[in-house]
Parts: sequence; C-alpha cells; structure tokens
Amino acid sequence: MTGPDGLIRPGTPAPEFTLPATPDGRRTGPGQFRGRPVVLAFYPADWSPVCGDQMALYQAAMPEFERYDAVVLGVSVDSLWSHRAFAEARGVRFPLLSDFEPKGEVARVYGAYTPQGQAGRALVVLDPAGTVTWSYLSPAEVNPGADGILDALDQLGTERQVVAR
Repeated sequence: MTGPDGLIRPGTPAPEFTLPATPDGRRTGPGQFRGRPVVLAFYPADWSPVCGDQMALYQAAMPEFERYDAVVLGVSVDSLWSHRAFAEARGVRFPLLSDFEPKGEVARVYGAYTPQGQAGRALVVLDPAGTVTWSYLSPAEVNPGADGILDALDQLGTERQVVAR
C-alpha cells in the first residue's frame, strides 16, 4: 500500500530484497536483520551536497540508532564503486546498497523512485518483524535529518536500557 505521495505506508509488510553492498559481491537487505529495527534511507546520489550531509549525519547519529539496536541501510541507484569512494570520503561505515541494475527496482517497489531516474529522499523504518512502521518522503533539496527516524524508533519501544555500573 502506498500513500498519496506514492511512498509505502505504515502497516505494510516490507518488500524483501537484497542488493549489492560491496564490490566483492556481498549482498545485504533488511531480511538479514529480522529481530532488529531497520532504517532504509533512500537518497538520490552519492556526491550531491545534501546527500553527503544526510549520510554523514546518520553516521554521526549511529550511537543514537544503536540505542534502539537499529540497522541503517542507505539505498541509491549509484554503483558500488561510487558508494565505496563516497563512504570513504564521508566516513560512512553503514552499508550503502546499490539499486543500480535493474535501475531503481527496489526504490520503485517502496514508492521512492523519481521521474528523474533516481531514488527520492525517502526514509522508511521497519519494525523487528519487517513491517513498515514509519515512512517519510522529503523534498530532494531538504535533508530530513534524524529526528523523525528517532521518533519512529522510540515508538517501537526497542530502546536498550543503559545499566549504570
């Protein structure tokens, strides 16, 4: 099910997929992380200024995501080699998945593909069972930040309790 903006809606079982994650052929997808929340961060292009800032922000916010035991997966139509260079340049250590061939297939299934031939700036949070619990489509020129993601994770109630020692 999709909303008025075309993006997959909360309550929908997340479509399964795996995409290339490394040049050596390793594939990754949300199904590998069942039992944990998954954040899918669709984005237009590795080297655009907004995308670079957005992915770097998620890397910087990783300790917050880890409080919820959440996994972040970036998804764009760029190639693995572009992802690799971009991740090294921006210090991104979470997986950047290549929705390159067939171009945008996963972005299309999630309702995050644009007429310009790239992924839109869409965020989708999956619960530990693989159901969409929150989705948001941001204008291409706007970094959506991490607050919506953190609110969605908070609603899941998966935050780890920190034990004082």
